[in-house]
Amino acid sequence: MNAETTIFRHALIKGCQLLAVLPAMLVLGYSPQAAAATLPEQLIGTTQRFLEHRVAEYLQRSDIRGRHEIQINRLDPRLRLPACDQDLTASLENPADPIGRVTVRVRCPGSAPWTVFVPGQVRLFRDVVIANRPLKRNSVLTERDVTLAERDLGSLSQGYLTAAGQAVGKKLTRPLLPDQVVMPIHVEAAEVIHRGDQVVIVARSGTVNVRMPGEALSDGAVGRQIRVRNQRSQRVIRARVVGPGQVEVAM
Repeated sequence: MNAETTIFRHALIKGCQLLAVLPAMLVLGYSPQAAAATLPEQLIGTTQRFLEHRVAEYLQRSDIRGRHEIQINRLDPRLRLPACDQDLTASLENPADPIGRVTVRVRCPGSAPWTVFVPGQVRLFRDVVIANRPLKRNSVLTERDVTLAERDLGSLSQGYLTAAGQAVGKKLTRPLLPDQVVMPIHVEAAEVIHRGDQVVIVARSGTVNVRMPGEALSDGAVGRQIRVRNQRSQRVIRARVVGPGQVEVAM
């Protein structure tokens, strides 16, 4: 093989290699002026700053005291976009509040506009009520049964309680395990009157109150209507529970 043939062969190989990468360069937006491009790092930085602002705004608006973590998903390092001649703008694509999985639309409003959707995740941590020990269904919670612990709110789609007082005195609707988050659906008002209890029936009409003895014919929590027998007249009436041993009817 002579020198001219060798040179031609090397040139042919180089040309084939260039043709092989050219489509990828065109798809990814490569330009000869590599420095005049918007790089993934700039998109991530814009997204990070935007989410920090939105989360701080959300916490203030919701009066939530907690800490947060923001994670921006990795972008393709080969991504190249035309350099933007104006400041990049960002907006929350979904969800409405910046909690959990989020998508941020980063846009160049310049002379060569483009839009990129950047996925990320915002984790918001705050103290919520959890069970201290195994708890049985229908048990009435005491201060020894619950405590506060930090949890990620993004995983608590059914809600949560933020103070022990919101759970103490309530009755469990299902059994709970140690360290399990106590959610609103797990508790309900506990009965303060039980069937067979002797109660005071208070009949109100303006400023006039009439009291009479009665017997509860069903269980009831504060605010609920139960059946009560008036022990003087033996009539069965419906009355609202206002406290332990006391029900009220309107005259």
